[in-house]
Amino acid sequence: MENTTRTRAGVATAAVRLTGLTKRFGSVTAVDGLSLTIEPGEVVAFLGPNGAGKTTTVDMMLGLARPDAGAVEVYGESPVDAVAHGRIAAVMQTGGLLKDLTVAETVRMTASLFGRSRPVDEVLRRAGIADIADRRVGKCSGGQQQRLRFAMALLPDPDLMVLDEPTTGMDVEGRREFWGAIREDAARGRTILFATHYLDEADAYADRIVLVRHGRVVADGTAAEIKGLATGRTVRATLPGADPVLLAALPGVDQVEVRGDSVLVHASDSDAVARYLLTTTGARDLEITSRNLEEAFIALTTDSKENDR
Repeated sequence: MENTTRTRAGVATAAVRLTGLTKRFGSVTAVDGLSLTIEPGEVVAFLGPNGAGKTTTVDMMLGLARPDAGAVEVYGESPVDAVAHGRIAAVMQTGGLLKDLTVAETVRMTASLFGRSRPVDEVLRRAGIADIADRRVGKCSGGQQQRLRFAMALLPDPDLMVLDEPTTGMDVEGRREFWGAIREDAARGRTILFATHYLDEADAYADRIVLVRHGRVVADGTAAEIKGLATGRTVRATLPGADPVLLAALPGVDQVEVRGDSVLVHASDSDAVARYLLTTTGARDLEITSRNLEEAFIALTTDSKENDR
């Protein structure tokens, strides 16, 4: 794939530019002044809890919904024009497939809708489903249907691909092969924006992670930077009969978990917790670790009132 990034006055055009994006549904504000810029060739994970505004934002990016305020640009064009010119394509989690057609028939029918498209055999091979080309869609597994949607999205050779839970239904090997193909595309200049509940995928494959909550961006950076925003570390130790109430009263402790003979203490001052455990209790096998992406996700996207429950 050639890098078809356009320029304005010699300056490269952003793949996606969202400026003050706002969308309301009655009294509910789904997207609240969201601004985001994605550069060509980036692989960006777009994450947030249910109801954070991710789907609504993606719908506006694809031209499926119109913002109440703000602007959306895809490679300098409106979403409608970008879709019409084949610059953006999407792999959605559900819908869009006719169960009685074969895999190849589905791709051929979709290809006929574009003025210019990649060869059917090529996209089937690229999506890893050439060997099931004659299988009816209704007989395909969930993972195979997701690969079919991926093949359909490849047809216009888009500059930007939006993936919504792309590996749902795939086994471990299938997920690895899928993301290998995605990274190869990104290396050739294609921009990838994906939403997933598999945080390990975001950690392993995204160049950048954007966290949203209540329709706003609350964190934006590499996986390491996002983890760093969630202050504190976890102290794990073997301590039979640990008193969680006593440990929770230590300065800087925000969470205590007891799992059998093990205790996990999340705290802003892990050294103080470790010192207490080693000098005041019979704790042994003590470990101190930084928070992982899942813990950072929860810390950054959960309301403080919810954390207190």
